[in-house]
Amino acid sequence: MISPADYLETELLSPIKREYIAGRVYAMGEFQNRHNIIAGNTLVTLHARLRGKKCRPFNSDTKLRIRFPNHVRFYYPDVQVVCQPNSVDESFQDQPNVIVEVLSESTRRTDEGEKLDAYLTIPSLETYLLVDSTNKEVVVQQRGDTGFTRSVYIGDDGVIPLACLGFDLPLAEIYEGVQLPALEVVEAE
Repeated sequence: MISPADYLETELLSPIKREYIAGRVYAMGEFQNRHNIIAGNTLVTLHARLRGKKCRPFNSDTKLRIRFPNHVRFYYPDVQVVCQPNSVDESFQDQPNVIVEVLSESTRRTDEGEKLDAYLTIPSLETYLLVDSTNKEVVVQQRGDTGFTRSVYIGDDGVIPLACLGFDLPLAEIYEGVQLPALEVVEAE
């Protein structure tokens, strides 16, 4: 078991990104270019719309700290938007308003399970986007009066309302220039 302070200290020197869950450290895998293009498009689109406003997007080099009653976790979301940022001297954020994870074969189960459960406990979180990297589909969890509601947006015409930020996010901009894999056609026997 490693303490959060030791994790943060050694993470600064680590040649690979590692996430921290309740005293254990897990190395992150590498991602395909498609994953990085989608994350980059999302970051650039959010940055352009947030220019001059108090909220700011952070890329996957910024950790997210989640404090639970009996442990702490640090994750590296693909993108997060924070309206009340930590000190510029920190290497993590505590109060994201929007979190974006790009789904890949190696991350889908964690992003849709463990991280979903953890992220939805963050009091400041308004929207969690799960962006598929194999087809134009984004699953969105948005906070409402009675908790989080799940919606699905599909195709180039899909537009995700980000009321907490005051603008919409078109799927066409998230997937701009992305070559998606061909869908397999399964024939009935």
